[in-house]
Formats: sequence, C-alpha cells, structure tokens
Amino acid sequence: MPYHRGGDASSQADKLSGIVEESDLYEGFAPHVETSEIKTLDFYNLPKQTGKEPALRSYTEIQQLLQQGKKRDVKNILRENSWPINSPIRAQLWPMLCGQHQTKQQMLDGFYWEMVHQVFGTTELSEKPIMLPAFVDATHCLPYHLTSTGRAVADRIVNVLGYDCPDITYSPVLYPITSILLHFMSEEEAYICLAGLVGSKEKVFINQTKLQHEVTWKTVMQIAKKHTKSATSYFQRICPGLKLERIFMDWCWWILAGLPFQHLVRIMDCYFHEGIKVLYRVALVILNLFHKECQSNNEWSPDNIKNDIGNALIKFCKKIPVSPAKLLHAAFSIRGLSTQYISRIFIKTEMLLKSRSVLTSGSKQLIKSRSSDNLPTSQSQVNIQMMSHTLTIREKLHSESCRNLGEKSPGHRAIAMGVYPIHNLKSQACKNEDLFTLWSWLPVRITMYQPVLLYTTEEHGCSLTTFYVRVEQHEPTLLMIKTCNNEVFGAYCSSRWFERNVKDDKGQRQAYFGTGETFLFSLYPERAKYPWVGIEGDKDLGHSSELFMAADSKMITIGGGEGQAIWMDENIRFGKTDSCKTFNNPPLCPSGDFEIRVLEVYGFVGI
Repeated sequence: MPYHRGGDASSQADKLSGIVEESDLYEGFAPHVETSEIKTLDFYNLPKQTGKEPALRSYTEIQQLLQQGKKRDVKNILRENSWPINSPIRAQLWPMLCGQHQTKQQMLDGFYWEMVHQVFGTTELSEKPIMLPAFVDATHCLPYHLTSTGRAVADRIVNVLGYDCPDITYSPVLYPITSILLHFMSEEEAYICLAGLVGSKEKVFINQTKLQHEVTWKTVMQIAKKHTKSATSYFQRICPGLKLERIFMDWCWWILAGLPFQHLVRIMDCYFHEGIKVLYRVALVILNLFHKECQSNNEWSPDNIKNDIGNALIKFCKKIPVSPAKLLHAAFSIRGLSTQYISRIFIKTEMLLKSRSVLTSGSKQLIKSRSSDNLPTSQSQVNIQMMSHTLTIREKLHSESCRNLGEKSPGHRAIAMGVYPIHNLKSQACKNEDLFTLWSWLPVRITMYQPVLLYTTEEHGCSLTTFYVRVEQHEPTLLMIKTCNNEVFGAYCSSRWFERNVKDDKGQRQAYFGTGETFLFSLYPERAKYPWVGIEGDKDLGHSSELFMAADSKMITIGGGEGQAIWMDENIRFGKTDSCKTFNNPPLCPSGDFEIRVLEVYGFVGI
C-alpha cells in the first residue's frame, strides 16, 4: 500500500529539539527502514548540547525563503544546520528541495501509481525479485538501512523511472540515491524527487549516460590535480605503475558506499539543493584526509595500500575521523571552486573526450554516419527548401554552381511545390549540398532529430523580442545569417538563449553562457567550420577563450576575446564580425560589417 504521513507532518518537521524519549528516536524515518540497524549510529553518543548553539531552522522558515527566491540564504542554512539524522524535517524538506528543480509540468495526483500499473499490471508489491533496468550498476545497489520491503520498493521506483525516462542509458548512482530518499519519505514522494533531479536543466544531479559518467570522474580528477596537489602526487609516487584514472573512476563510491550513513544524510541535505558540486567538494576533502592519515597512521602506510588504493579509500571512509559537520565545513571552505570553474572543466573534458572519439573512429566513418545515415527526412528537406531563405533562395549563386555541373539554373516554382523533374536532379543536389555540409558538422546525437524553422525575419519580423519569444527555450539552435552581399554564415548554439537571464550564486546575471559544443560556420563564399579552440588540447586557455554566447535586450553576441565573431543589433538589421579567441576564426565576411538580409533560426524536433 502507498505510504502517507499523517496530517501533523508540518508540526513534526518543526519539532527539532533533539532526542528525548525512545519512542521519538525513529520518528524521522519511513516505515520501510530497519531502525534496529540504525541503533549502531549511536544517537546517545552525539555531542551534548551546551545551550549556546543557535536554534536549528525549521522547514517553514526554509520554505518561505525559497518562495521569496532567496536560494543563497537557503544554501547557507542547509550547510550550517546539522539536523539530527532522525529529524522529521527531511520528510518535507527533501521533497521541497528536489521539487524546485522540476522542469516538467507538475505531476497529477496518482500519476506515479498509474505508471506502476502500466509497467507491472498491478500496484501490489511483488514478492518476487524485480529485474532492474540495464542502466543500473548491479554491484552498487546500495540499500543502506532499508528493509526487504524497502528494497523491493526501490527496485520498483527505478524500473518506473527507466520506463518514463528512456534516455537514461547508464546511471550507477541512481539506485543509491533512491534508497537514501526512501529512508525519509513514501514511495511516490521518492519517485517525484528523482524525477526532479533527473529532469533538472540548470544543475547536474545524476549522470544518465556513460559519457557523462566518464566526464564526471575525469572532471573530479582534473580538479583534484589542482586543489589536492599533494595528495594526488603522493598516490602517484607510491604507485608508479598505477594510473590516477584507476583511483578516480570510483570517486562517487568513496561517498555513497564508504561514508557512514549520518555523514551521507547531511551531505544529501546540501546536495538536493546545490547539485553534484557538493559531492566534488566532499571527494576533495576525503582525498586530503586520507593523505594525512597515510603519513601518520601505519594502517594506511604505502606498503599496505599501494596494491589497492581504491579499496583502501573506501575502508578509510567507513571510519572517517571527522564528524559530518566538520566534513562539510572543510568541503565548503575550499577556495576557487566556483560553479563556473567546475562547469568550464566539465565542458572542456567533455569536448576532449568527444573529439578523441571522433579521431579514433576515423574521419571517413564519421562523415558517413553524419551525412548519410542520419540525414533529415525527405519531408524535412522539402520543408527546408520551401521555407529557407539562407539555404535555397540564392538563384544566382546556385546557377553558377550548377553551371559547373553542366546544368542550367532550375526554376524555383517546381522546388516550392516539392516537384523535382529528373532533369533537375543535379541542380537539386546543388541546393541540398549546403544542408548536407552543415548536417555533417553537427554533433552526431543531434543528427538523429529533425530540424524545424523556429524564427525567420521573412515571416516573423526584425525584432530581438520576437526572436527570444520564439527561440529562447530551445536547445540547441542553429542560427543562420544571409547578408545583403549574399554571404551566408552562422553558428550552432549549444545552450538556450534563455540563459541570458540566469543568475549566478551572487545573484548577478552571467555575461556569457554556452558550452564548448558551440561552433561557427561559413557556407558562402567559403565553406568552413570553426570549432571551439578548447577541443584542440588540454592547456588552460583562459576566460577569453570560453566566451560562447551573450545576449540582452539590445544585442546578440557569439564568440568573444579580442573581438566578437558575430554581433547583431536589437533590430536584427546590422551586424559585425571579427576574429575572436573563442573560435580562432577569421571575420565571417570580408568587410567585417554587414547588413542582414535574412536571419533564420532552426531547432530540432524531439529534444
């Protein structure tokens, strides 16, 4: 049966005075938790209260702050308030924190149980084991203190989530997070929390593909090389034959499988609000603490750990010598580890992995897979030919290229009607060539979706306001400009234009946004692609080489650093193009300044 808390949940959540009676000891836990196991957490050995500590904040106070948009204040409260592990506040606090990240329409009452019925044919919990989805790591289905019923509930939640989110292909941490949630809430509440974390757009919580998983542990490794230099150097020195990669591949299990449950719960208080960067910080502290113990404790001497540092790290975490409060204090005291810095490292690592994958797969195979296997459907090609003023309506230019093929320029009437006589096939190939070239430059995963015209000055007018209304929620977008001198160029923009409104941790709007997937291109008079310079190597390129996209009510900019690759005014009439550090491109038209004849923006259906 579905588990629901009583109507006094709010008063329970605000009752934070500590542990008084045995009957109150486990009031914060859900029914499917083995409370007898939690006795080993030694509630009675917690530090005695002196009476001078500040009062712990209540759920109602935090709720009011979130409703007022004061996320920074909420962040500080979550970091500083060490609620007891059995505090009933989490029954309401965690669903509220996870719910703020939900991007889909709010689930209707009973939606989860309808999904359960669709997947299993009944809402009754089966006594037989349930086969888990392929994205689950069977070796890390951590139940913590769940009963056998609680484990079956976790199995069911993960299955339903896999059914509802087929794009999840590899997510080893999803099951442990499910288990942790179930210690403090019902099955339906846990599912809704997970849906919020998985669907989050602004922050990363749970990796959902093998690529994301690999990029994440390599990002942790890159950050550790800078912020825990002594520790990483020490491990390399005592294990010269061991690559650091072998240690960092299991970084998340130091936390999820190693740390005591009371530490883990306090980390989750912050994680459900701030995202995966909390785990990054905790991992760095664990490395530093382990390094110190290795130098002072014979149990962790080089001879004892050099053959299996990974397991030694997890064993160390199980008896970590600091309290949850001290662990978090150390984690949040690390300087120079901003969200923007972590994001830059992550994006750079992701682009390097993708570029190396391209190199190893062979250029011929890549071109084939992009330009032949995953082309726009014939109907999409017809639609683009009919609508586009950048790819098709270049009568003179196409006539010249077609004459090179020994053909006369075809009339556009037949094209517009979608009728292509056999004697015009070569000229139609001329028209499609730009589209196919551009398609070959897109990220492979994007070529699986069909293009759709979102905005064109020919139909929607010349206004940035209209541009934003029609385009800003789409990701990615393909922006194409045709000048009055017939030059055709543009950019693949990896992030939503809405991100121009996103504020950082200090409440300030970001000047630039976007990722290293963004690239520039030119189709006429020359065909060329200008990718992000960070793809080419591991060296630190500096901030000026990571200025991908910028926008406000007065202009749009793509590319920066000693020039702007593309700049357009608020009336989408005039623009300019320069070389820039982000893409190392030449000006995209000879004169530098240009007048816009047509601007078109494409999105992709199904993303």
